[in-house]
Amino acid sequence: MRKALLLIGLTGFLVIGPAVARADDYVLTIKDHRFTPTELKVPANKRVQITVVNDDPTPEEFESHEMKVEKVIPGKSKATVRIGPLKPGRYPFFGEFHEATAKGTVIAE
Repeated sequence: MRKALLLIGLTGFLVIGPAVARADDYVLTIKDHRFTPTELKVPANKRVQITVVNDDPTPEEFESHEMKVEKVIPGKSKATVRIGPLKPGRYPFFGEFHEATAKGTVIAE
């Protein structure tokens, strides 16, 4: 009986879960002073939020002059950055504390 209930619950989560997930949520991870993924595709002309997860023990700043955003994310924590709406195009971002390695691009399409 327990297995049947677990299976039903898991099936419900798999069917309903993706529909409940917000379409405007994106995740960037900082590890070893690098952003992953290095390119993040978002819909053009729509405001979106990016969750930046810093897996490094030191802080990093998510910054973009083109998107007019900057936010410090302490080590071993996460923060939400809201961007847009953006016109179609490429918008570079970087980690100000490790500019040589922490780079990426938001692609609005």
